[in-house]
Amino acid sequence: MRRLAILFLSLLIAAVVLFLLLRLLPGDPANALLGVGATEQQIAAARAQVGSDQPIWLQFLGFIGNLARFDLGTSFVSRASVLDEIGNRLSVTLPLTLLGFALALVIAIPLGVIAAVHSARWYGAAISVISQLGIAIPVFWVGILLVTLFAINLRLLPSGGFPLKGWANRGEAVTAMILPVITISLVMAASLLRYVRAATLDVLGSDYIRTARALGASFPEALIRHGLRNGAVPVVSILGIELASTFLGAVVIERVFSLPGLGSMLLLAIQQRDYPNVQGVLFVSTLLVLLIGFAADLLQRLIDPRLRERVATS
Repeated sequence: MRRLAILFLSLLIAAVVLFLLLRLLPGDPANALLGVGATEQQIAAARAQVGSDQPIWLQFLGFIGNLARFDLGTSFVSRASVLDEIGNRLSVTLPLTLLGFALALVIAIPLGVIAAVHSARWYGAAISVISQLGIAIPVFWVGILLVTLFAINLRLLPSGGFPLKGWANRGEAVTAMILPVITISLVMAASLLRYVRAATLDVLGSDYIRTARALGASFPEALIRHGLRNGAVPVVSILGIELASTFLGAVVIERVFSLPGLGSMLLLAIQQRDYPNVQGVLFVSTLLVLLIGFAADLLQRLIDPRLRERVATS
């Protein structure tokens, strides 16, 4: 309940900051509704329509009231519901982020453990070196390389785009997601692998692993039964950060592969000065990032009972 209260307070603070920052931008939101050479009457009517003629405190109360009903307004340009548009865009961004994250875990966890357990061998060192190179490579460059290899040279996969019918055309949608997901997973796995390796090395040098070995447990048994759970606690917090940063950074991948996701919606809204869309995308993104952090915190407490006891005693 304490963490839930902090979540709502953080969301409220984020909404206030978002509201103030957008109001500090130069220009009037009503200009997005008008063309060149608008008359004074048209400007006044547009300001009344978007509410920019009201005092700032009254605009803020309306903004908070709409958020309480989860009403994100209507786009200035398309006249469509911002919430509906965000829902359509999330159907691309969320699968892209979650599938890339899942594949990154499949790659990073076993390789990170191998790199730690066999750090003295050549392949353990090689895995560490490759992960460091992966961290240094920009994600868009990885995407361009994959497009060049699999789409242009081998002609096995599309270079970008997404079917107009979305996931209704499941085969084409899945095919369009393959290269973007692989791009995200490779870059994220390189970063996660380093943390998994460091956490595993800490576990290998712990007293409880040596005690378990002294009591007759084999090394794999001691590592799986006693080491993985303890090593997972610091890694979970990193996973939450990585997932949040991947979600926010999906805009780069969406631009490289021409995917109609949330990031593309944000960039287009900024270009068109479509304030409701900008406001809605930023608010939903903030909400999802806070929820990811909240889930990671709860998972840490579920894994490690000591964290629950610490909260109870405090």
